[in-house]
Amino acid sequence: MRVVVATLAVVVGLVVLTGAVLIFSGAYYVGADKPHWSSTAWLLTQARDRSIRAHASGIAVPVGLDNPSRILAGVSHYSEHCAGCHGAPGAERDDLAEGLYPRPPNLAEAARAYTPAELFWIIKHGIRMTAMPSWGDHSDDELWATVAFIEKLPGMADQEYAKLVASSRAHGGDQHGQEPQPGSAPQPAAKNYEHPAGPETAQQPGGGGHDHPAGKNTITPRYTGIEGA
Repeated sequence: MRVVVATLAVVVGLVVLTGAVLIFSGAYYVGADKPHWSSTAWLLTQARDRSIRAHASGIAVPVGLDNPSRILAGVSHYSEHCAGCHGAPGAERDDLAEGLYPRPPNLAEAARAYTPAELFWIIKHGIRMTAMPSWGDHSDDELWATVAFIEKLPGMADQEYAKLVASSRAHGGDQHGQEPQPGSAPQPAAKNYEHPAGPETAQQPGGGGHDHPAGKNTITPRYTGIEGA
């Protein structure tokens, strides 16, 4: 037993010493143009998914989340604040999103990986060490509307998205006042990138905010945008 304890102590000591050397020597690479080591990506994914699950577990999903009026309200927020980084049906990401690390995920895929309560928590509180900001200054009703729209993203056609945005703008949801061309998905409006940037590997200098975007007893890496996992 003493041998086991001593061995564990030595291993832990070596791990701590190695980490200290990497940090204080400056050897650990923090640039956004290279992915995490696979072990680092795995640890970050586990920590994030478990945290989101634990903190979202007590959130009650409002009745009528799939109400058409709620979805229409959500598409306005999404097209203005999310599509630039996450993309949308028929709308490409902004150039800025290409330089972010982790890469903002495709929310049509994220909608399958997270529950509505988890999506709400992510949008409201943001995610550290990514470019995902907190949208806590928006009302819960607006955030739930955004969740309602994200839930409809899987399988949504380009023209369907374009019609939803046009309808939202017709109802005063868009402040920029430009109608999309018939049959084509509108490109996201210019956005304010004065959102808090994630530390370390979150993004390159000048990176911006977007909202954006973790399930079950056995934790497996979800769709994360963390490349190199």
